[in-house]
Amino acid sequence: MPRPLDHARRAELLAGVIAYIAERGLAELSLRPLAEYLGTSSRMLIHYFGTKEQMLIAALETQRPDIPALFAGIDDPDVLKSRLGKSFTVNTTGQAAVSIRVLLQVLGAATVPGSPFTAYATDAVRVLVSAMTDTLTRIDPTIADPEAAATLLISGMRGVITDWWITGDTDRITRSVDLLVNQAI
Repeated sequence: MPRPLDHARRAELLAGVIAYIAERGLAELSLRPLAEYLGTSSRMLIHYFGTKEQMLIAALETQRPDIPALFAGIDDPDVLKSRLGKSFTVNTTGQAAVSIRVLLQVLGAATVPGSPFTAYATDAVRVLVSAMTDTLTRIDPTIADPEAAATLLISGMRGVITDWWITGDTDRITRSVDLLVNQAI
């Protein structure tokens, strides 16, 4: 009879997976060193998650905020601009920084043909663009193509945050975020 899952331990492992990838990267991820870092065995990781890819996706899903809630109730362009401007700081500090760093690695991995992360990444982008499209439509129903504007904002923000993780140039990135937000909204 298979061993029942300890849900508290599973949640603890998922948090550890995120921390490990944030510290060491996704590119060379191997179950044995990860298991050692987590204080378990690779066999137990397979027991809990099935495959390495399923484990990573489960870990990412624990980090995903309620995207529609982030934009719910925003009906003023200045409030949206402020929220987006603050998102740079939010996504580069604290626990959100750990999550975004891992997410950016997975999004990059999803660009490889046949990647096991393509479906997860596609959904992550779709959810963000959809929520932003709804918000832009609510703020200004006259926007000619709110989905394109939402895509520009989401992709632009992801790009400047990626740039910051690579360069650490906070001043230039902050100015870029302001420019992007003020021109797109």
